[in-house]
Amino acid sequence: MLLALSLRDFVIVEQLNLNFQNGFTVLTGETGAGKSITLDAIGLLLGDKADYSQVRNGASEAQLSALFDIDGLDNLKNQLREQGLLASDETDLSIRRVIDSKGKSRSFINNQAATLSQLKQIGEQLIDIHGQNTHHSLNQESVQRQLLDDFSGSQELAAAVKAAYQHWQSAQRSLKAAQEAGEQQQIERERLQWQADELSQLGMEEGEWESLNQSHDILANAAGLLEAAEEAREHIDGDNGMQSLLYRCRKSLESLSEIETRFAESLELFDSIEAELETVSDNLRDVINKIEINPQELAVKEERMRELMGGARKYRVSPEALPQKLADIQAALRQLEEAADVEALKQAASEAEAAYRRHACLLSEKRRAAAAKLSEETCAHMQHLAMKGAKFQVELLPCEPSAHGLEQVQYQVAANKGSPLRPLNKVASGGELARISLSIQVVASQYTQVPTLIFDEVDTGIGGGVAETVGKALRQLGGKHQVLAVTHLPQVAACGEHHWQVSKYSEGEQTVSEIKVLGKQGRVEEVARMLGGETITETTRKHAAELLAMMA
Repeated sequence: MLLALSLRDFVIVEQLNLNFQNGFTVLTGETGAGKSITLDAIGLLLGDKADYSQVRNGASEAQLSALFDIDGLDNLKNQLREQGLLASDETDLSIRRVIDSKGKSRSFINNQAATLSQLKQIGEQLIDIHGQNTHHSLNQESVQRQLLDDFSGSQELAAAVKAAYQHWQSAQRSLKAAQEAGEQQQIERERLQWQADELSQLGMEEGEWESLNQSHDILANAAGLLEAAEEAREHIDGDNGMQSLLYRCRKSLESLSEIETRFAESLELFDSIEAELETVSDNLRDVINKIEINPQELAVKEERMRELMGGARKYRVSPEALPQKLADIQAALRQLEEAADVEALKQAASEAEAAYRRHACLLSEKRRAAAAKLSEETCAHMQHLAMKGAKFQVELLPCEPSAHGLEQVQYQVAANKGSPLRPLNKVASGGELARISLSIQVVASQYTQVPTLIFDEVDTGIGGGVAETVGKALRQLGGKHQVLAVTHLPQVAACGEHHWQVSKYSEGEQTVSEIKVLGKQGRVEEVARMLGGETITETTRKHAAELLAMMA
């Protein structure tokens, strides 16, 4: 659940620190006071796009942070631990975002730099926001389908269906291309085969060019190498070489080494020098024994190098890249041969279709079960929202296979008793659509695992006894989730277990917004304002107190 929210220099908020509670909290205030600012801040912390206009006028940057208790959200905790963002014994999650005056932002999860993608993935598991215009999008088939899949917990299966459909269509395109481009593919296949044969005849192995260059350099410089090795060996092992001089030095010091300790230390160093010289001498002897002046072999190496360089020029690669060029051509040839195998492509397309239909049928089963449940419970809620006798049904209409499955999801409604069910976008008025949308949201929210639910003026277009029913439904929802609702309706506000009031005032040349927690008397005054407008009478206050007492 959301524990705390802090804002600094955000829009018209200079500084704001809020502590959240369990249950149902209402947020009220005059139009334009800044109620939406809090929700905008939460949206930014959950990955929404930032804008420079969100930085308070005159400030260099806006700072937003939130603290969450994620105890009980095991999947989220495991995900965060895998990313190194949560210690094994931690259950608190902090999210922070800084937006500068140019619109650039930085995000942090538990004080570690994070991406917007990470914020969105995490945010979807923390808070579910129902916006005030949600009911408008409910007329769209894509929204109806998404809502049903969310309700049935089929998001991963729906994604698998989409991936399987794309794979099937790709296999179909490959098959069609092979059937239509047989002659052209044959020409290309012959060209690649000729190139592969030519490069294969070169017989070049991986690393041959480097080895060839090294052996060529040795053969080309054999005389110089031998001369240098023999001269150096003479300086080491000759009559007046370093080994002989070292022996003389040793004899000079040995007889006095027991008297002078530094002589003894020097003799030990002579041992090390002698060993090093022997190693050098062995290396030089090995060079002398292995190197020979061989003009014939040198000519063979040079001819091989010319051959490889000719092939490299022809295929426009470096000589050492010729083996990889052959591998690339052979791979392209195999791919072309596979593409030309129409029967194999038909088999692949058939298997891809079968895999798609397996996933799609499973999705259809889950949708059917969820459609019946969502229809029944939404219809029951509608009866309490001034829609007595109305019916609601989620219809699954068979359609051609698509990335979304084997059926079209269509919400149908009969707004009046006895009326036939018809598509939602054909019959529902604005007010009815708002009430139907609210019913669906309340039903769906009862089954979500997201701990915090936010409703932003979803009660627009309703009033009276219906508003009271909405308030009670949201309060009931607060028994299972942390619920925050922005509302203009006194009946909904009176149902809140906690009440926050948003107000704004002028401070010099600036307009500042603030939020305060209302006590018992403060709630009476606020609900009275919502009931009576600017002029609040004792009768209005009495009515507000009665409403609060009745909803408690």
